[in-house]
Amino acid sequence: MGFRVKLLRALEKMDPTSREAFFLLLEELEEQWRQLDQQVTKTEFNELKQVVADLAEAQKRTEIKITELVEAQSRLEATVAELAEAQKRTEARLDRLEVVVAELAEAQKQTEIKIAELTEAQKRAEARIERLEVAVAELAEAQKRTEIKIAELTEAQKRTEARLERLEATVAELAEAQKQTEIKIAELTEAQKRTEARLDRLEVVVAELAEAQKQTEIKIAELIEAQKRIEARLEQAEARLDRLEVAVAELAEAQKRTEEELRQLIAEHRVTRERVEGVSNAVGYTLEDRAIRTLPTLLHEEGIEVEGRLVRRYMRVGSRERQLNIFGYGWHNGQRVLIVGESKVRPSRKEIRRFLDLVEELQAQEGIPVVRLFVAYDFPPSIETYLREHDIRPIWSYELPL
Repeated sequence: MGFRVKLLRALEKMDPTSREAFFLLLEELEEQWRQLDQQVTKTEFNELKQVVADLAEAQKRTEIKITELVEAQSRLEATVAELAEAQKRTEARLDRLEVVVAELAEAQKQTEIKIAELTEAQKRAEARIERLEVAVAELAEAQKRTEIKIAELTEAQKRTEARLERLEATVAELAEAQKQTEIKIAELTEAQKRTEARLDRLEVVVAELAEAQKQTEIKIAELIEAQKRIEARLEQAEARLDRLEVAVAELAEAQKRTEEELRQLIAEHRVTRERVEGVSNAVGYTLEDRAIRTLPTLLHEEGIEVEGRLVRRYMRVGSRERQLNIFGYGWHNGQRVLIVGESKVRPSRKEIRRFLDLVEELQAQEGIPVVRLFVAYDFPPSIETYLREHDIRPIWSYELPL
């Protein structure tokens, strides 16, 4: 009974293939026993006993091997379990790594989106500035035309005043002539009284005087008519002056409105410029920080070893304190060099020339060669060529690791 229990336990631990082989062996033994029952002799029975003993011994050896196989199977299952556990841990680590990589990819996308948004905002700000510049230019042109019209009106006013002065002088002369005429008339009247006694002798003279009197009266009438015409022309001139004063007042009011609108535009332009400068500075400082942090690796690839680390600092150059965006020392081909860099969103020739002046002053002051760097998001082809012509290394933002 104990042997059967052990055998059953051993069979439970065997793998299906071995168990199936063992069952086939048992079936073969049963078949042999049936045949022996039918034709066994004593001798054959003894031989059978020996065979059975041999089979029992073989069975024992089989059980030992089965036990060893079971133990090996157990060890194999333990090893497989350990491998499965290790596989689970590996898959967990791979899952975490995939999450981190996905987060990094998403962060990179967000960074690119923000850079694109900043670039678009910069373009919109530049477009607004360009429109403001056009508007200011048009206002300046309108202001020039207004000043020209005011100058023309001023000149016309001067000519009008000159004409009025001439008219006043003419009127004064006519008034003086009228006085002289009245004096002469008085004298003639007196002479007429004195000559009445001499009428007989002076009839011819009296007739001539009468004719002269008629001519004088005609002239006086003409003078009166001319005076009326002068007064009418003066009234017309005064009316024109009144209209001119109204037009000048309207022009002055329009000029005040223009100046007020221009002041508002200048104030808005100043705010826009400050906002644009703020955005530009923020983008510039971000680019500078990346450059200061990652340029040593990039320079190392080009044979330049940075001494210590790169910094942003203020330094007295000549007689002024100057801000250096990227500053440090290094070694190149066994020689100590000064590393100086500038950072802009999109550099212009004017900014490059200003940087060259600063580098020349620094080189003269420090007495060692200068490695010139210019970091930017965008280099138009002409600007990149201009930089290389002046021995300045252009560094695109995408060359700097994030």
